[in-house]
Amino acid sequence: MPVAIITGASKGLGRALAEALAARGWDLVLDARSEGVLKETAAWVAGHGTGVRASAGDVTDPVHRSALVEAARELGGCDLVVSNASALGAEPLVRLDELPLAGLRRALEVNVVAALGLVQEALPLLRAARAGAVITVSSDAAAEAYETWGGYGASKAALDHLSAVLGEEEPGLRVWAVDPGDMATDLYAAAVPDDDDPRPEPGSVVPAFLRLLDERPASGRYGAPALLEGRR
Repeated sequence: MPVAIITGASKGLGRALAEALAARGWDLVLDARSEGVLKETAAWVAGHGTGVRASAGDVTDPVHRSALVEAARELGGCDLVVSNASALGAEPLVRLDELPLAGLRRALEVNVVAALGLVQEALPLLRAARAGAVITVSSDAAAEAYETWGGYGASKAALDHLSAVLGEEEPGLRVWAVDPGDMATDLYAAAVPDDDDPRPEPGSVVPAFLRLLDERPASGRYGAPALLEGRR
């Protein structure tokens, strides 16, 4: 069975993607900071009959990242790394003149440094896989200037660039940065708690990610709405 490592997998998009892959027979290594919620998610996903390893921890911890890769190795290798864990930098979001620099450092550590560190750790297994792939979860804030989204958007823009360079440096892999679009997630609620407008559930964009895995287009940046509409 193919094996995927998914960070930020206890809720939202990470959980929805884990469920979809498990339904397709993937074995999974799931990461999140909250152990209780992660265990519940892992038990639910394991109901599909696949191997599931849950490892609670902070992706900025290199020891934790090594443990994730080792768990994948024990399941048979690593075919896919999904960097979904994210930090906002401030909750709720604030303008740049108020953004705590410690918060910005945290966003960069989680969204960029840890994502690269995990890929570096997993690269030997990804290169050995029949169809190795990396998915980094981006945001439209990486490409558009939205008030109060400066720190988070800057971190996602940096992640996009790292993903693009990785795609050039690793032609044997597929490296996709994916902007999932608006979703009803805890992250968005923490970012803009006063926004009550309805948003799509994370599961609604999972077919876009599955299309990438099925069709394996060239490495690059993709928007989930366009993929769902049959465009790239």
